Amino acid sequence: MENRLCKLLDIQYPIIAGGMVWCSGWRLASAVSNAGGLGLIGAGSMHPDVLREHIRKCKEATEKPFGVNVPLMYPEIEKVMDILMEEGVKVVFTSAGNPKTWTSRLKEQGMKVVHVVSSSKFARKCEEAGVDAIVAEGFEAGGHNGREETTTMCLIPHVRRSTTLPLIAAGGIGTGAGMLAAFALGAEGVQIGTRFALTKESSAHEAFKQLCLSLNEGDTKLLLKKLSPTRLVKGVFTTEVEEAEARGASVDELRALLGKGRAKKGIFEGNLEEGELEIGQIASLFREEQSVEEVMQELISDFNRGIEQIGKLKM
Repeated sequence: MENRLCKLLDIQYPIIAGGMVWCSGWRLASAVSNAGGLGLIGAGSMHPDVLREHIRKCKEATEKPFGVNVPLMYPEIEKVMDILMEEGVKVVFTSAGNPKTWTSRLKEQGMKVVHVVSSSKFARKCEEAGVDAIVAEGFEAGGHNGREETTTMCLIPHVRRSTTLPLIAAGGIGTGAGMLAAFALGAEGVQIGTRFALTKESSAHEAFKQLCLSLNEGDTKLLLKKLSPTRLVKGVFTTEVEEAEARGASVDELRALLGKGRAKKGIFEGNLEEGELEIGQIASLFREEQSVEEVMQELISDFNRGIEQIGKLKM
């Protein structure tokens, strides 16, 4: 496919693998890039020296473009950005912060900058900040979400109306049909998290993957809204959170309950009772752990099949 996004990122298919904490290491990123999409390394769960190691290993594993996702609220953000510049990273996806803070400096280094938003208001601010493209993520997504709780189907046309920049849809997209629907609403690419988090190349713990591959519709819930809205698998920890929120727990109480390292404990270490198990609603559609290559081929074939089917429709 040739469109603005593919040209901007120099990729074959307008499919980006989300830079997910504890899932998106160099193996996943390089596999997606080698399959024709854009792989992202998730800096949010890496110390600076670990990030540098993953960038270098990704360079060895692929000659194709790849990028790094950086939450702008990262506590060692200066060190992370220095590493991206020193290592010559070409594409940076930023999130959870003001794009004006870093976009100009990154672009001065020749980087392409893409920012993640949850509303058309923030999309306009991104365009003012000079980013190259926007990811509009609906609240179906796993992990941290916007406070607006706008679904992807509603969000994409709003953002499309608000900006002229290349638009990437995210949140609840894990199939070729979902990708086609996003394109029909005005997107020029998709960012897929959950589907790639459950692949063989993902660094998530096998116990976490198998739990997510057994989920049914309605087995995730958006919680921790006083802190940072986060979609989690229902279970022991989420029950504790729900009970605390029901009795009106303060921000400090919720922060203490969350503690440190819960996402690592659940996603990376496989502690399914005490861990923070972040995954998107779309997980319930999948039952098999596949390779990245298998997922990419399925996405592309389903997308093309959908185009053929729609071509037969008449009003």
